[in-house]
Amino acid sequence: QVQLVESGGGLVQPGGSLRLSCTASGKIPDFYVMGWYRQAPGKQRELVATTTTVGITNYTDSVKGRFTISRDGAKNTVSLQMSSLRNEDTAVYYCRFRGGGNYWGQGTQVTVSS
Repeated sequence: QVQLVESGGGLVQPGGSLRLSCTASGKIPDFYVMGWYRQAPGKQRELVATTTTVGITNYTDSVKGRFTISRDGAKNTVSLQMSSLRNEDTAVYYCRFRGGGNYWGQGTQVTVSS
């Protein structure tokens, strides 16, 4: 079993920045994929960005150049630095861990509004 603890999120004006973090604990395998998904009201959950233990990253097109995902392997923590935020980035952001199972965090709200 893996437990995920998310932090960050909140309210920010368009053009602003926020940082999300997610820490995994429990039975952590040597290889895993960890990252962030988001779900806006009335929409399906979508991938935002993921990274692996071997440094492979993946971003959805709409956040490329604005969001950066990073991983601290010693702490099993993944962070998402979000910049140049737009109204359409408003959503509940979920941390996901895939390795020996599929695990989701509880979600954290990100609201971009003036």
